[in-house]
Amino acid sequence: MENPIKTYLKENLPLLGHRNWIVITDMAYPQQSAPGIDTLYTEASFEETLADVKQLIDDMPHVFAHIYHDREFDVITETLVPGIDRIRQAVNEICGSQAQAMKHEDLIKRLDEASKLYRIVIIKTPLTIPYTSQFLELDCGYWDAERQQQLDELMKA
Repeated sequence: MENPIKTYLKENLPLLGHRNWIVITDMAYPQQSAPGIDTLYTEASFEETLADVKQLIDDMPHVFAHIYHDREFDVITETLVPGIDRIRQAVNEICGSQAQAMKHEDLIKRLDEASKLYRIVIIKTPLTIPYTSQFLELDCGYWDAERQQQLDELMKA
């Protein structure tokens, strides 16, 4: 039987697009109350969930993901939080160097703003290591900023 989160994403990724977000989180991540936020829970591991979500997005012809994580994730030590090195290694293997670090509160503010107009999908996992959330902001996979700028210039003419 397929993981219910994969089934959900296979059904819903075609509906998501530019400016939607998918967030993979640890267990303590709060359930946000904005109407534009769907919070799901999976018993699959954090690493498996991140890999599945990343692969499903990569397989879509219409979107790609800008990946962000908490700046705190880069600073926490194994002594302070046992297991963080294993998670960092897994994230690096799954996301490569694509992820950009931002302060946790700034990411939460961006989600809050985006949820006023766009759907946000939060997937909580059983992981109990703090500051591990990975924030995937979807963008158009077949249009880029350079061509948009060219179009904007044509429209000014």
